[in-house]
Amino acid sequence: MTPLRILHTVASDRFAGVEQFVRRLAAAQAEQGHHVTVAGGAPEQMHATLDQAGVEVVVARTALDVMRAVRLTPADVVNSHMTAADAASAIALLGRRTALVSTRHFAGRRAHAGSLSIDPILGRVDAEISVSRAVAAATGIASTVVHPGLPAAAKAPADLPRHPVARRILMVQRLQPEKHTAIGVRAFAASGLAAEDWGLVILGEGPDRTELEALIADLGIGDSALLMGFRDDVPELLTSSSLLLATCPVEGLGLAVLEAMTHGLAPVAAGAAGHLDLLEGLDERALFRPDDVTDAAAALRAFADDPDRRRRLAAAAQERALTEFSIERQVAGTDAVYRDAIARRAA
Repeated sequence: MTPLRILHTVASDRFAGVEQFVRRLAAAQAEQGHHVTVAGGAPEQMHATLDQAGVEVVVARTALDVMRAVRLTPADVVNSHMTAADAASAIALLGRRTALVSTRHFAGRRAHAGSLSIDPILGRVDAEISVSRAVAAATGIASTVVHPGLPAAAKAPADLPRHPVARRILMVQRLQPEKHTAIGVRAFAASGLAAEDWGLVILGEGPDRTELEALIADLGIGDSALLMGFRDDVPELLTSSSLLLATCPVEGLGLAVLEAMTHGLAPVAAGAAGHLDLLEGLDERALFRPDDVTDAAAALRAFADDPDRRRRLAAAAQERALTEFSIERQVAGTDAVYRDAIARRAA
């Protein structure tokens, strides 16, 4: 197929989940032969990967920066991410024939976009992509579900010993209220696994940290539950842990769960939103009732007590990640949406 000129826009100088999504997709698209530009995201982290992939990076911290980038960058399709970039891209493209595709990352209708009106979006967006069925159902607008994908996890060289799998339950999430991290702490305490030399390791930072530290102390599990902040060795921890626990009931998809699946780590998650796309049908205990401490504790116990069941879940989850959530599949699905939008805009 003819290579496309693709511009991704996100009005941000951060490097959170959406920016990482953009970086992965842009690099993969460039590898497929497309000419790709990214406007937005933390410049240092974006350059770290995208320079090698041949992707141009433009600083776009604000909606006005995005508008400028859209006006100055030749493109067949602009793929905007988040409401501020949606609105800025739509305004910048008024009167032009460039296709505009918006990727929806979170369940819910569009909120305000700062000082920009979102009214131009309604008539200017040519196609919408949702990262999960839950997001698509919540937007109120027709969209195509294209699941995010991850590259296959690199395998350890055969001449190196594998890390021994620890009795470790891992949580990888921002310590924000919407993540419901306290549910995971309470479930671990209720499971009784701390008394059997299991540990809970929580990776991430955020405003809930002080509250979580107090909760761990109050529950008397300070010797078994550890808040480790941000880490740069997450892949190693994924491959040397026994379970991943994800408690957020409103994930667009659930990148931490997908990363665990890719690395062959058995995941246990709140049975809602994007987690359903990832884990539904693998094992009845892989999904627990959202915010139900007792049910989450029972799920942890079921897999902690049964190593064979845990291995079966890990293998099934990894197979699903490799077949249904590959980066190649995401690129192909996104490409189909782009080309349809370009054709309809041209017509």
